[in-house]
Amino acid sequence: MRHTWRWFGPVDKVTVRDAAQAGAEGIVSALHHVPTGTAWTIDEIRRRQDEIKAGGLYWDVVESVPVSEDIKTQTGEWRSHVTNWQETLRRLSACGIRTVCYNFMPVLDWTRTDLRWEARHGAKAMRFDLGDFAAFDIHILKRPDAKADYPEWLVEEAARRFAEMPDEKIGALGRNIGAGLPGSADGYTLDQLLEKLRSYQGIDRTRLQQNLVDFLSEVTPVAEEVGINICAHGDDPPWSLLGLPRILSTEADYAHMLGQVDSRANGVTLCTGSLGARADNDLPFIARRFAERIHFVHLRNVTRDTDTVPCSFFEDEHLEGGTDMVAVIAALLGEEKCRRAEGREDHSIPMRPDHGQEILDDLTRGAQPGYPAIGRLKGLAELRGIERTLLHPQYGLA
Repeated sequence: MRHTWRWFGPVDKVTVRDAAQAGAEGIVSALHHVPTGTAWTIDEIRRRQDEIKAGGLYWDVVESVPVSEDIKTQTGEWRSHVTNWQETLRRLSACGIRTVCYNFMPVLDWTRTDLRWEARHGAKAMRFDLGDFAAFDIHILKRPDAKADYPEWLVEEAARRFAEMPDEKIGALGRNIGAGLPGSADGYTLDQLLEKLRSYQGIDRTRLQQNLVDFLSEVTPVAEEVGINICAHGDDPPWSLLGLPRILSTEADYAHMLGQVDSRANGVTLCTGSLGARADNDLPFIARRFAERIHFVHLRNVTRDTDTVPCSFFEDEHLEGGTDMVAVIAALLGEEKCRRAEGREDHSIPMRPDHGQEILDDLTRGAQPGYPAIGRLKGLAELRGIERTLLHPQYGLA
């Protein structure tokens, strides 16, 4: 696999040179400052490429070209936003970029209740606490009919927690849950979040699935034409939040998406952390089933408090947690071997050590939550060790 590293641009406190020293071979980045729905310009793309090249690496993967809420709901300016998304693909291809990640999560991107929860040995990790989330939904956001989405015991637990919750934590929950895309300065106030939720009235799971298929039916032919692989990141966490449907949470969800738009250019960002938050997702099996359509990989691990859906979980060390990382990497290396035999140009699958716990000097550096320097370096080293071992001749994956 090709080892990459997410970089949020010049504002990132972890530099491209840091990434190179950590062992990364390429960079995953995006133009976070460009408004969603707007076509990226050649000049802006090349500027980011030059910034990355100055640090000694190259821009391998775009993560992400955001999909607007207008596209997801098929309202407002959605048709012009689709046209701009297509044009962005053309311009990225003209600049030599061949892999574009995106997600189709309604309103919220990845959602955590705590961005720096204290894990073992004093490391800081991101956490999703179901009780805190329910307290936010019912008592802070005050979403109409929110109580109906939770079992009685959780409604009672949420009430107890909120009654004991200091103002500082109430504010932090609002900021953490209402945050926008990673690297973006966007986010929602409580009133804005409620307004966004209202825009999804009448859009159920089936309708959102069809809107995704409609979007892919428009952009996949352009991706094929210009030689780009587009790849959908899964829901994080992989279940409904705030009454909104989520449609890329399970093996069956991905099978539906890939079957409806059956093109190799329409593929998967396999995120072992997102899908791994559900005990019923068999990550090694999913990696094998969709291997031919996996264009990008996020390798991280989570530890679930329970195996129920939904549940609380935290971001564990890369080789801990519920996912068999050795089996997943073996499946991916097996796919790469098949691609080399077929002569595919995309035989080397880009992967990155997704997220990471803050350890050592990370604790005072103040990097983007989930993206510390040393925690990711540690994760990449561990993952690279698994890969190097499996590529030994005795395993037949080289």
